[in-house]
Amino acid sequence: MCHVRHACAVVVMFSFIMSNPLVFFMVIGIGVHVLHAFPHTLLQPRKHDGFKTEEQFSERYFRQTVDHFNFNSMGNGTFSQRYLITDKYWMEGYGPIFFYTGNEGDIWEFASNAGFIAELAGQLRALVIFAEHRYYGRSLPFGTDSFGVPQIGLLTVEQALADYAVMIRELKQQLGAADCPVIVFGGSYGGMLSVYMRLKYPNLVAGALAASAPVLSTAGLGDSAQFFRDVTADFESIACECTDAVRGAFHQLRELAQHQEYSRIQTQFHLCKPPSSAEDIHQLNGMLRNAFTMMAMLDYPYSTHFMGNMPANPVKVACETMLSGPDLLSSLRNTAGIVYNSTGLLSCFDLYSLFVECADPTGCGLGPDSLAWDYQACTEIDLCYESNNVTDMFPPMAFTQRDRQLYCAKRWAVVPRPDWLKTQFWGDALSTASNIIFSNGDLDPWANGGVRKSLSSSLIAVNISGGAHHLDLRGSNDADPESVINARKTEADLIAQWVKMERTRSQRSLKSTYSPKVSRLSKSASWSI
Repeated sequence: MCHVRHACAVVVMFSFIMSNPLVFFMVIGIGVHVLHAFPHTLLQPRKHDGFKTEEQFSERYFRQTVDHFNFNSMGNGTFSQRYLITDKYWMEGYGPIFFYTGNEGDIWEFASNAGFIAELAGQLRALVIFAEHRYYGRSLPFGTDSFGVPQIGLLTVEQALADYAVMIRELKQQLGAADCPVIVFGGSYGGMLSVYMRLKYPNLVAGALAASAPVLSTAGLGDSAQFFRDVTADFESIACECTDAVRGAFHQLRELAQHQEYSRIQTQFHLCKPPSSAEDIHQLNGMLRNAFTMMAMLDYPYSTHFMGNMPANPVKVACETMLSGPDLLSSLRNTAGIVYNSTGLLSCFDLYSLFVECADPTGCGLGPDSLAWDYQACTEIDLCYESNNVTDMFPPMAFTQRDRQLYCAKRWAVVPRPDWLKTQFWGDALSTASNIIFSNGDLDPWANGGVRKSLSSSLIAVNISGGAHHLDLRGSNDADPESVINARKTEADLIAQWVKMERTRSQRSLKSTYSPKVSRLSKSASWSI
């Protein structure tokens, strides 16, 4: 799942790229258990893309249990889990708690690109917490040894949810917020976690906003061709000639590879070394395909610096680039350069150091976070997506359950469980749940892997015309389409209702607990065995 684990180019200078005839591409890889929050606090102002003010979060660390489900294995050992918190808007002891269920990356990146949560916190006087997912960012249970076997075995969805549940309960006590309703938020995998929190811990969570959450496709439900078909559809919506040009460019690359014209391929794509095998060509195809995936996901109407540096409307920019070059291979290179080399300063790139194939065909990125996501894609998260050059514009690149099994056994010594999310987190049998918003933008290739139709009066699907990957979580921007403005209003209204309902429920529960009542049954009825 393309997220913050994707490496970022340094600076977006699209005008420079378009004027530079050699646009190359680059990726920068990017005893008794006692709970307490560390007193260490670091104030870090970060500017929010699409959010006009600068928010200040305190960075803190929470003493978290390493293994919630085995009392013997780790001896109730703990690790430092990072979280960010701001009480700028909070009506202390009364306002709700907005809790972001961190996903596969550094928690600062999510806090810096989810301005809607802060905007809504201002309206509802909420406390805001962004919790970092175990094994990502600085929340490493075993430090630099976290990604070895067997230590990485404690990286599971269930452990992460338990982390959040324990953190919510303990922080509510510490902050005098025992009666404050909790609403969870998340985008992409984080949106999946928000759904799961509402399913598993409804005693702690009153509602969830799950933005761009592919809860169905990652549970193995749906069509393996859907993802890259939808990536292609985004570019086709700009111009059919655009996707034709992309297909043509990949066809030319395939022809060169079949004739082993590796030197020409090196020249066309400015590789540091010439390819010399089918494996090298497969690697190049994967890198190029991933560039289009990124642009489809991040097709925002303004420039962004999230999961990479993108110009406004990158899909449109990509199509203009594909259709304006001197030849198709040069156009393909320059189009990929929008993602991989925003400066155009490299004279060549090292194919295998800049892109790593993994158990997620949409990309794992680089660095430690990519190792964690690769492991998750090898265990619980099913990401068997493939391109076929029939329903999409990319070279045929299969990734079947068998491919997944072979890769994961070799890489991590594990066997995936394709049906586990269906069992553990309900799959598509969600109708008995409540208080969840499933929001999706129709430009997002992840959208059709999620819930697109409302399932009940409290399981609401919000579809955003012209919206890319969790656009609704981003802060307000003058370039926002009317659809996302309306979506945020709907979400805000629903969340306000849930907060009110939870307060009412809590008050009734308290009255019921402390009201002296005598059961008629206890007075008059008797039972014989």
